[in-house]
Amino acid sequence: MQKNNVTTFILLGFPDLHGYRTAFFIFLLMSYPITICGNLMVIVLVSCSKTLHSPMYFFLTQLTTSDILTSSSVVPNMLHMVLHNGSSMSFLGCMTQFFFFGSAECSECLLLTVMSYDRYLAICHPLHYHSIMYPMLCLKYIFSFWLLGFTVTLIQTVNICQLYFCRSNVIDHFFCDFDPILKLSCSNVMRVKLLSMLLGVPFIVFPFSVMVVSYAYIVHTILRIQSITGRQKAFLTCGSHLAVVSIFYGTLFSIYLIPEKGNSISFRKSLSIIYTVVTPLVNPVIYCLRNRDINEAFQKLMCR
Repeated sequence: MQKNNVTTFILLGFPDLHGYRTAFFIFLLMSYPITICGNLMVIVLVSCSKTLHSPMYFFLTQLTTSDILTSSSVVPNMLHMVLHNGSSMSFLGCMTQFFFFGSAECSECLLLTVMSYDRYLAICHPLHYHSIMYPMLCLKYIFSFWLLGFTVTLIQTVNICQLYFCRSNVIDHFFCDFDPILKLSCSNVMRVKLLSMLLGVPFIVFPFSVMVVSYAYIVHTILRIQSITGRQKAFLTCGSHLAVVSIFYGTLFSIYLIPEKGNSISFRKSLSIIYTVVTPLVNPVIYCLRNRDINEAFQKLMCR
């Protein structure tokens, strides 16, 4: 393996912000602590309230953990980047950021899938729900998802580290993402890209297919409910999850499945902001805003 000429990467970030730089910096500075506090609050509420000790809320705590990891791996360096109009990052630092960000995203794909399956069981097979979705199985799901997420991303990170980088060390992005890193390599990256495409099947295509099928059955079951109140309650139960899935996969497909030639760099950066900054920020709001159980648990916690 050849020794890399590149030991440091220069992240351009957002060179075209101009007069909006201060406003964007303030937005990031406010959104990051709100994101951390909001997601931690969900974890605390589920942990402290016995009424929230169910598979749905247990999976929700893991989703919020994934959001904290995603935001923490990207946003702090973004703040430095916006403030100084770019930033530098060591090769090791770049690979570390890629590893933790990728692990969180892979795990989130699987978590959203099991959450849709959980809603399918709760709505379509309520009598068998507790016998199928028992606590030990939930723990096995979570352990497997995090293990798979970290393992697969570690394999990709090691493969990238074995590439030879001799071109420019400038990454026209605000974090170390897969495609921008590969553009700087002088090696044949076909093997790495092929592996990425193969891994996209169990982590993106298969989970998305499971969610589509689950919601098809859910909608079919809900439409058969006679009472309007019953329908509204059922839709409310899975509506928040469907909104999160739509935002997450909508941006994911737009960035990684649509050919790069069809999108400008600025457009792809804007989409990346959605799932690195906006999604972790709004997920707790989406799940908690109209959730009676979480609102009641929050009120009880405040009364203590």
